[in-house]
Amino acid sequence: MDNTDNIALYAFRKFGDTVLRAAYTCCGSYAEAEDITQDVFLQLHTKPQSFTDDEHLKAWLLRVAINKCKNLKRSFRISRTSSLDNVEAESASYEIKTEESSVLAEIRSLPEKYASVIYLYYYEGYNTREIAEMQGKSENTVSSLLRRGREKLRLELEREGAL
Repeated sequence: MDNTDNIALYAFRKFGDTVLRAAYTCCGSYAEAEDITQDVFLQLHTKPQSFTDDEHLKAWLLRVAINKCKNLKRSFRISRTSSLDNVEAESASYEIKTEESSVLAEIRSLPEKYASVIYLYYYEGYNTREIAEMQGKSENTVSSLLRRGREKLRLELEREGAL
């Protein structure tokens, strides 16, 4: 890495969009994804880590973002106060513009354990071993989650007529 004086600024410039996309995919709310992204880089700034290379830094950032999404979903505020109508309206108004937005929407609708593995595998290009290390799971577990997630995604896309 080039800049060890301010690792958080370097990481934000290099991986800010990647972390934002991962957070959005996991939580489905652009506003929440922005907050999570900010929290990830603030954590890196206040508690600097050492990384072997940029790929290690990126993996750490994504793992922290996904964990923060999990924590958000478990939080009292989200589980007790969000209505489905509000989530759908907010999600529609802030949708990230990509040609695969319908597929991303379907990925977001999957249970989080499948959505995060599918996102990391297909959108970030990590292999099952790397995802297993990031999420603290065995490689076999990640492979199973990936297989089951693909099947659920395929069935949902067929049901919606997207396949």
